[in-house]
Amino acid sequence: MQKLEPALNFPPELLLQAQGVKVAFFDVDGVLTDGGLYFSEHGETLKRFNTLDGHGLKLLKHAGITPVIITGRDSVPLRVRLKALGIEHARFGTEDKLPAAQEFLNTLGLDWHQAAAMGDDWPDLPVMQRAAFACAPVNAHAQALAIAQFVTARKGGEGAAREFCDLLVVASGHYAQLLARVGTDTAP
Repeated sequence: MQKLEPALNFPPELLLQAQGVKVAFFDVDGVLTDGGLYFSEHGETLKRFNTLDGHGLKLLKHAGITPVIITGRDSVPLRVRLKALGIEHARFGTEDKLPAAQEFLNTLGLDWHQAAAMGDDWPDLPVMQRAAFACAPVNAHAQALAIAQFVTARKGGEGAAREFCDLLVVASGHYAQLLARVGTDTAP
């Protein structure tokens, strides 16, 4: 089998900005989902997640970057998805995301210069502003786009989080190593 070569190419200045990230904060609605709220006839909330994003979150962990979810909503589908992905750090139902992010940093023994954040709307802005590196999906609100150092080509819930994860994994120096494991027993 032929060796896989990395196909991603990010601008060097972007990779420099993303170096040293050890924790990545993610919003859910509009970032890991398309932002739509789906309700069943029984009033249950339904959410659609993209498998590309899920694998990206797994790759972060393999690269030594802790994914953390901080969301204003809570739902059974979200909790099921995060459990399936092995996401250990999440805060549900909080609109004031900055104190939650600070608590996670304290727990992990990290600081803001080691943090990245991906958000799409006003509740995400304080964390995005404080983090060393901020990202927004292309369909985010204008205020999120204005402070993001990286804007994805894909929309929220359609692979945007994977783009962010890929950038962080490349910047960490682990991308080629993880890619080389594809097709082996130790593949991420």
